[in-house]
Amino acid sequence: MTAKPIVAATDGSEHSLLAVEWAAREAVLRGAPLRIVSVAAMPPRMMEQQDVADIDTVAGVLRRDRDEALAVAAGRAATTAPDLLIDTDDLTGPPAEAIVASGSGALMLVVGSRGRGAFAAMVLGSVSRYAASNAPCPTVVVRDEPSSTRGLVGVGVGDLDSRTAALTFAFDEATARKASLRAVHSVDTAPGLHHSDPEAAGRQLAELLADWQRKYPEVPVSQDVVRGHPGQMLVDLSARAELLVLGRHASHTGLPGPGAVRNAVLHHASGAVAVVPATS
Repeated sequence: MTAKPIVAATDGSEHSLLAVEWAAREAVLRGAPLRIVSVAAMPPRMMEQQDVADIDTVAGVLRRDRDEALAVAAGRAATTAPDLLIDTDDLTGPPAEAIVASGSGALMLVVGSRGRGAFAAMVLGSVSRYAASNAPCPTVVVRDEPSSTRGLVGVGVGDLDSRTAALTFAFDEATARKASLRAVHSVDTAPGLHHSDPEAAGRQLAELLADWQRKYPEVPVSQDVVRGHPGQMLVDLSARAELLVLGRHASHTGLPGPGAVRNAVLHHASGAVAVVPATS
């Protein structure tokens, strides 16, 4: 593959297959190939066993399940996007680390919100959280099947002084989807932090968005500045948007910050949530 692919992870669960379908549609929008990956990981306790025959039996079952998961996912992707270039790849090693590594050089990494359970070859619930915090590329966590195209991309703007990669990603998505974009900012993020004036914050947000509006004049833009918990505000926005975009950067305040907000949103949001690292 010469173009950067979209990578989707599967373990054969329905949640992961919904993520694969979402990734296939996204690949069509982006004009990108799709790479589907899966892991056959030995449960840690089995690695401690001395009975080689038992280990070989378990490893064989896990590899068979992985291969079957890849085949089913490729079929679902082909049905969703018949002309899409699709590749499959079996990975080895600890699931979370292997899946995150597969996103290196990708346009984005797409995972389901949860997998088949604690004894599954890949527990996507754990993988999705790890990927959202560590992947080198934007990570999209697909929580459930979108009901319909809503024509809106939402983006959370935490730092009004930062030209974030999340905004660029959100505008790219709005352009590809021919959707409008709504940027939201909370002026009441945590106890002990300075509470900004909503009107002043609104003016600053409008100035920030103006830079992107000049680059993306075809995208209708609106904004909302509110007092309240940013996590709840973003969860509410996810119910109205076909994609919610969040930025990812480290918090050094010692107070509840972007990581806590991100985890809350990933746990409660509707539809798909994209987490974009600052260096993306």
